[in-house]
This record gives sequence, structure tokens and C-alpha cells, in this order.
Amino acid sequence: MPSFEPVTAALRVLEVLFALNRLKEASVGDLFRETGLNRPTIVRMLETLIHAGLVARHPSKPVYVTTGRTLELSSGYQKHEEMALAAAPILARLHNALQWPSDVSVFDGDAMVVARTSRSEGVLHFNRRPGYRAPLLGTSLGMAFLAFCDPKTRALALAALAASDDPWNAVVHDPEMLERLLEGVRENGYASMNKDYSRTSYNGVASAIGVPVLIGGIAVGSLNLMYLRNSLGEADVVARFVAPLRAAAAEIADALSAMRGG
Repeated sequence: MPSFEPVTAALRVLEVLFALNRLKEASVGDLFRETGLNRPTIVRMLETLIHAGLVARHPSKPVYVTTGRTLELSSGYQKHEEMALAAAPILARLHNALQWPSDVSVFDGDAMVVARTSRSEGVLHFNRRPGYRAPLLGTSLGMAFLAFCDPKTRALALAALAASDDPWNAVVHDPEMLERLLEGVRENGYASMNKDYSRTSYNGVASAIGVPVLIGGIAVGSLNLMYLRNSLGEADVVARFVAPLRAAAAEIADALSAMRGG
């Protein structure tokens, strides 16, 4: 339990920074719509971030952008780098074979962080890059990991989602239903993207299947394959792609184990 109450102003300035980082560039109005904070507060937070060197005003448009100094905020985070290095050649081969983009991710508290993606290698883009945080209960990456991770990690992850009002997280308040969903992932060997998340993030046109990256039977990450729903049905995707996706996940696990001297 924390010793002190959180500093509200600090939480707000971080909320504005996170929103601006997601939007790439944004006006005060854009940030108001994204965060719900009132406009004077947003302006004060932006001025604070400008003073810290993390945000700048665009030179020719009435918007704000993040600066290169924001890269320092992630310089201490390294778990994804190991996964990215192990997965890079395997993802490239998988993309060449299947022609649909994939992401490999690692767990980070309340989300899966994309460590490497093959999206930039093809014409199909879903605006997801390394560092993207994929919701645990909304995405195939998250569900594949949760179904196969150790129980302690799962319990901590679900506790972190308890206060969320995202529709795909509602199931966290129904433990029996959630366990049935996770057991279904274990039985099938793959997870699917939540339909609410697909509608919210991709207007319902895209979906994904995901599998765990397992070492010693425990998930250390997850791997997905994205597809367009008007091009392929899930049954076809499962029949064609689950086996090669699981084979690629096993290759990544072997590469990770070799890197760790296992």
C-alpha cells in the first residue's frame, strides 16, 4: 500500500503527456477531447512540459508535439529489447510466409508492450509500433499471455485492471466468466481479439489471433497475427495460421533461451 496519496498535478501532467504522445501532435482542444481535463489545466500542464523540455509548440501550426527528450523516459526499460532481438528474423520470415503483419510483445504490469512488429514491411498498416501498449483483456496478445502466465503474475495483472472502465475489462469483475475465457484459450492454443476492442481501435475492420511465447510451459511474451475481417473469417484464419504462428512462437522461445544461455 502506498505511504502517501498521489500528487494530482503530477498525474495530470503525465496524462497530458501520454495523450500527446499517442496523438503525435495535438491542439488544446484535441487534448481536451482525449483526456477530459479542462482547458486551463491542459494549458498549465503543457507549459510545465515545455519548461521540462518534453513538449514544444509546432513552429507553423497551432498544435503541440513531443520532443526527442521523451526518449529518455524509456531508456531504462530493457525487457522488450531482448524479445525484439530474438524475434526479429523470425517475424520477417513469418511475414514473408503468411503475408499478414505480426507483433511480438512482453508483459508490462497492466498491458503488453509491443517489442517488435512486421507491420512496416507490408502494405497493411494498423498504426501500431514498438512501444505500443496492447490491453490485456482486449487483445489477442494480452489474452494469450494471461492464459499461460504464472498465477501470481495473472493475479497482479487483473488487480491492476479492476478500476478500468474500458468495456473489454468488464469481465475482470466476473472471475468465473474470465476463467472460462482463459481456459478456452488454453484448450484452443490461441486467443482472439475482443470485439469491443476491435470496434474501438479499428472500427471493427481488423482482428487478430495470438499465441503465447512459452519457456518451460510459462508465457514470457506473446505473438499475434493481424488480419482484415472482410478478407478472412476467423475460422479460416485459425485453420491456416495458428500452426505456423505457434511454430514461430516456439522459435522465438528457443532464441530467447539461447540468448540467456539456457
